[in-house]
Amino acid sequence: MSKDWLEMQLAQELQEGEQEDAWTQFSRGVQYAQKQDMNKAVACYYKAAKQGLKEAQNNLAGMYAQGQGVTQDLNQAIVWYHKAAEQGYAHSQYNLGKIYRTGLGVALDLAQAVVWYRKAAEQGHVEAQYNLSVMYKHGWGVAQDLIQAEHWSRKAAKEWDDEPGEIFETGKGVARDALLCRMEAEQGDAEAQNKLAEMYAQGQGVTQDINQAVVWYHKAAEQGHAHAQYNLGKIYGAGLGVANNIAQAVIWCKKAAEQGHVEAQYSLGLMYEHGRGVPQDMGKAATWIRMAAEKGLAWAQYDLGGMYAQGLGVTQDMVQAAAWCLKAAEQECGMAQFNLGVMYAQGLGVAQNMTHAVAWYRKAAMDAFDEWDGEAEAQYNLGWMYARGFGVEQDMPQAEFWCSKAAERGYSGEADGEPYNLSERYNIAHAVLRCRKAAEQGNIEAQYNLGGRYRTGLGVTQDITKAVVWYRKAGEQGHAIAQFNLGFMYRTGQGVEQDMAQAVVWYRKAAENWVAGAQYNLGLMYHAGMGVELDDKLAYVWCSVAATNGHLDAINKREIFAKRLSPMSLVEANLLVNQYTSAYQPRQ
Repeated sequence: MSKDWLEMQLAQELQEGEQEDAWTQFSRGVQYAQKQDMNKAVACYYKAAKQGLKEAQNNLAGMYAQGQGVTQDLNQAIVWYHKAAEQGYAHSQYNLGKIYRTGLGVALDLAQAVVWYRKAAEQGHVEAQYNLSVMYKHGWGVAQDLIQAEHWSRKAAKEWDDEPGEIFETGKGVARDALLCRMEAEQGDAEAQNKLAEMYAQGQGVTQDINQAVVWYHKAAEQGHAHAQYNLGKIYGAGLGVANNIAQAVIWCKKAAEQGHVEAQYSLGLMYEHGRGVPQDMGKAATWIRMAAEKGLAWAQYDLGGMYAQGLGVTQDMVQAAAWCLKAAEQECGMAQFNLGVMYAQGLGVAQNMTHAVAWYRKAAMDAFDEWDGEAEAQYNLGWMYARGFGVEQDMPQAEFWCSKAAERGYSGEADGEPYNLSERYNIAHAVLRCRKAAEQGNIEAQYNLGGRYRTGLGVTQDITKAVVWYRKAGEQGHAIAQFNLGFMYRTGQGVEQDMAQAVVWYRKAAENWVAGAQYNLGLMYHAGMGVELDDKLAYVWCSVAATNGHLDAINKREIFAKRLSPMSLVEANLLVNQYTSAYQPRQ
């Protein structure tokens, strides 16, 4: 049943003077629903909802969400939930919270989820109270606050007639939560399905069962639940309860990432960086990691800074490296704090400032980072600064204290005594080693990147001849930009003996891979008769293709070359333009 049909029905009854009051229509809709006559139920709910009855608006939203009596339409469900929620209807407010938490039909927005959960919770809605407790407990969409988490957990427990605080403190009551969750999950509620999967995965309120977790994650994920998709990706990646399947891990992680799931975006970026389940692609890695970093994920910010430091997938930029490292450090990321200390000590991307270096070393040294095994290095560096009076008044007892702390953790400093070594993530030399290893194993992106490093001298001694070698390896595997660069180097004699015929060969390969610059240059080669016989028609053709591809200079050249062609030749040339444009579209 379509929305248009409902509008027509309502209009007809208005004209006939048969409209009943909203509550009567709503009650009739409930009766139809109990009799499983969903089409008539929807019609009644719709009439009452149009008159502003919040209960009817909520029920109509539910029908749209489940596709009962009407074509499933999440956008319409959200519209009607909003109307009821804005009138203070608690269950609609709770449902909106679930929708924003899962990103189902809307962009995932944990802050909005908290807003709507709170509105419903303050009206005594028990599921909203429990979910608000969870949001506070994990810091999802709101600053982590265990006191508030306990407060709302107690509220929920009281509604369930449990001992106050037991759900939060001991886990009692979770079995009841699992029962309620299963009831909602079996009715097709994606949020409940994901939550039930998490319970099975962790053994909360149910016997731990990874296989059941996978089953329920799948149900939620197939409905578009972003967090379930991410969890499913993690399970396939780790081979928990299912055969290890990196390809499936990528598929589900990407689905979640495309919905804006921040952890999925970061994970997908790492997959592209390391070539896990996808071809290694530093550009795509940087793109996905940046998305997560811009949403505030500390480890993504730290890694993006490292990519700027190493020039991986982005142009090397130590100022950007320091800026992203700072964002992560301010979120208590120990590795970022340590590296920021080194950057201030050395003046890398920031003005050298030993006082700031000491401050960041101290933060990294004092905090216990279970996920970081480099705490000892920060302790050693802090001791070193005390020993020499750099950024702090010289204090040998403090120097001995911090160096002994580092020694207790098995770290005694570098052989030369200097404490200024960046971690692997921010170390250009390490990036070169990784790039070379991948290139030697035949990785096309690594071969192209290594060629670029030799061409610019980034992390290696500049060597244009070696740049040509690695560009050729990538070009022979079909890397379009490597092919374009080879064309340019043969045309200008950079790293090779100048050879116009070879320049044309490589420009043509890149042009057929839809590189606008190569298409334009190939047109110029035909115009000048360089490496090929002079041919104004093909000069026009390739400049026209380049213009179609967005090359601005090609637009002007195309007009100039057109004037040199006879009317018949121009017709023939335009036919070729259409053929080439169709044949050489970007490869997916």
